[in-house]
Amino acid sequence: MTKITSQMVDRGGLIELDVGNDVSGSSRFNEDIAPTQASERTWTKWNIAALWVGMSICVPTYTLGGVLTAYFGLSVGEALFAILLANVIVLIPLTLNAFPGTKFGIPFPVVLRSSFGILGSNVPCLVRALVGCGWFGIQTMFGGLAIHLLLSELVPAWAALGGIGEVIGFFVFGAMNLYVVIRGAESIKWLETLAAPLLLAVGVGLMVWAWPNMSMTELLAQPPSRPEGTSVYGYFFAGLTAMVGFWATLSLNIPDFSRFAKSQKDQIVGQVIGLPLTMFFFAALGVVLTAASETLVGQTVADPVRLIGYIDSPFWVVMAMLLIIIATISTNTASNIVSPTNDFQNIAPKLINQTRGVLMTGAVGVLLMGYDLLQKAGLIPPGVSLEQMYSNWLLGYSSLLGPIAGIMAVDYFLIKKQRLDVPSLYMDDHAYPAINIAGFIAFGVPVALTLLSLLTGTMNWFYDYGWFTGSALGAIVYYVASRILASSPQAGPAPMMVSEVTEQP
Repeated sequence: MTKITSQMVDRGGLIELDVGNDVSGSSRFNEDIAPTQASERTWTKWNIAALWVGMSICVPTYTLGGVLTAYFGLSVGEALFAILLANVIVLIPLTLNAFPGTKFGIPFPVVLRSSFGILGSNVPCLVRALVGCGWFGIQTMFGGLAIHLLLSELVPAWAALGGIGEVIGFFVFGAMNLYVVIRGAESIKWLETLAAPLLLAVGVGLMVWAWPNMSMTELLAQPPSRPEGTSVYGYFFAGLTAMVGFWATLSLNIPDFSRFAKSQKDQIVGQVIGLPLTMFFFAALGVVLTAASETLVGQTVADPVRLIGYIDSPFWVVMAMLLIIIATISTNTASNIVSPTNDFQNIAPKLINQTRGVLMTGAVGVLLMGYDLLQKAGLIPPGVSLEQMYSNWLLGYSSLLGPIAGIMAVDYFLIKKQRLDVPSLYMDDHAYPAINIAGFIAFGVPVALTLLSLLTGTMNWFYDYGWFTGSALGAIVYYVASRILASSPQAGPAPMMVSEVTEQP
C-alpha cells in the first residue's frame, strides 16, 4: 500500500486537502473533482439563496400545480400546500447531504465513494446522471421554444419554420447552457446572482398582470378531480412524494455546490431562504396564470412560454422571452449539467475532465430527447407529449433516488461520524474498498421492492410514497449492514479522525 503523504488542514471547521504527488497521480483524481481550497469557498448565504431562486423559477415549477390537480386529483389549495410542505421536507436531506461538501470541499461523486466504494460509486452516480441528462433535455426544449418565439417576433420569416425552428432553438439554447458550465463555478455563481432578482421581479409582474382577471376565491373553491367521497390522504401523500421527488436529484448532488460555501451556516441559511417560498410562489403563479389565461387570451394555456407568445405587443413578448431564456439557463446549468458532468468524470477522471463531461451530458440529453425532436421536425407522427414524459417517467424515476439520499446521510453522520480520510477517497486500495457491499445491499433492497410493486401491482403504497419509503428503508438497511460488515474487508479501515488532521494557523 502506498503511503499517503498528502495532508488535511483544519481551517475553522472546514477541511482543506494539501494534495501531494501520491493523490494527484492517482487514476481517481483530476483537478476538476479535487477538493476546493479555501480561496475557492466564496459562496455566501445570499449566493446559495440566489442559486435556489434561479433553479426554482422554471417552466416545470410553473406547471406543478396543474400536474397535481390533473394527475393526482388534488384541489388547488391542496396542491399548493403539498408543494410548500414538500419543499420544507426536502430541505432535510439537502442540508444534511451538503455537510461533507462544505466541510471537506468534495463533490457528490467523491462523497459517494465513502458509502458505495471507490469503483462502486459509479453506479449511483450514473443513476443520478441519467435523470439529470433527461431534465437537461426537457429544460432545453422549453428554452429552445423561447428562442424560436423570440426570433419569430424579431424576424417574421422565422415563424414559418414551425417545428424546425424549435429544433434549431433547442440546439442553440443547449450550446449556451454548456458554455456557462464549461466556464466553471464562478460563471454559474455570477449567472445565478444576476438572474435571481430579475426572475423574482418578472414573477411579481406576471402575478399583477393576471390578478384582475381571476378570482382566488373561485379558484380555491373548485372541486378536486378525484372521485367524489374518496379520502384525500392517499392522493395527497402520492402528490407530496412526487413533489419531494422533484428535487430528489439535488438532495443527492448538493455537495457539488456546497463545496464552494464559506461555512455550514451559509449553506443551511441560504437553502432555507432560497428554496421553499420560491417554489411555492412560482407554482402558485402557474395556477393563477393558467386559470386567468381563458380571460387573458381566450383559451386555457398551461405553458408560460406559449402564454406569453399570445401577448399583443412585440416589445413585451421579446422582453419576456429573453427573461424566460435567462430563467431556463439559470435552472438548467445548475440543476441538470453540473452533476452529470461530475458523475461522468468519476468514471475515469484522467480521461474525462470537466469540458468532456459537459459535452457528454449534452450528447446524452440530446439522445434522450431525440423522439420529441423528431416529432417537432415532422419526421415522425406525434406521440407521447413532453409534459407527459416529465410528469410521469422522470418524477417516478426520481423517486428511486430516495435510497441513495438515506444512505449518504447515515454513512456520513452515523457510520463515519463526520470524519473522512479525504486523500484515500482519491486512491485505490487505501481506507475505502473498491465496492462497499453495505451500500449496494441498502440500495438494492428498496429498489427491488419498488420494481416488485410496479411489476405485480402489489404494495402500491411502497411505490406511491417511494421517496419516503426508499430513503427510510435505505438508511435503516445501510446502518444495519454496515454494523454487520464492520469487521470484514468490504467495510475498510476506520477513516481518519478530525483530531488527527494537521492543524495550521
